[in-house]
Amino acid sequence: EKNEMKIVLMTKPTFFVEEDKILTALFDEGLDNLHLYKPGAAPVYSERLLTLLPDDIYSKTTVHEHFYLKEEYGLRGIHIDDATSPLPEGFKGKFSRTCASIDEIREARRKAEYVFLKDTFSTTDDEKANQLQNARLERAADCGLIDKKVYAFGGVNIDNIRVAKELGFGGIVICNDLWDRFDIHHQLDYKELITHFERIRKMAN
Repeated sequence: EKNEMKIVLMTKPTFFVEEDKILTALFDEGLDNLHLYKPGAAPVYSERLLTLLPDDIYSKTTVHEHFYLKEEYGLRGIHIDDATSPLPEGFKGKFSRTCASIDEIREARRKAEYVFLKDTFSTTDDEKANQLQNARLERAADCGLIDKKVYAFGGVNIDNIRVAKELGFGGIVICNDLWDRFDIHHQLDYKELITHFERIRKMAN
């Protein structure tokens, strides 16, 4: 079976002028799922961004707060930023979670549509810590804890996408590796960012 990983993009925490154009272009290039993550921002800004996006992107967009946006715009689902916080009262629909450790995945993935494993590849200069984390991931994969419902989150870049695939992750969450290729304050041309996304997509497929 061809293991195609889903590509999730986490927005930058701040809003910026070209954002809607870039997000639309990335969906044209095969982005699967957008996570709208704007910690601490007033919901009116998220609403404005959503109204600037083509309607067909809504069903592929997940919100991290202001969960009412899910109903209002017919979004894909909501995301809870930890493994145990309760869902909003009366919530029906798709949700995902962030897990801080491999142990938390076991329980959280039972009900969630998918879960993010935090700090999957977060690199430190400490070689030993990195080796430990790699060994942990390999053990988890061997025990069947890493599967289609578990997405690599944290430190994902062009150099470790293949590793994520080999470990059996169902998806990858892209953030800084992509956004670092566009300066929101001084740049208008986002070709380099799109080209980088194409590379990511090839590796994930």
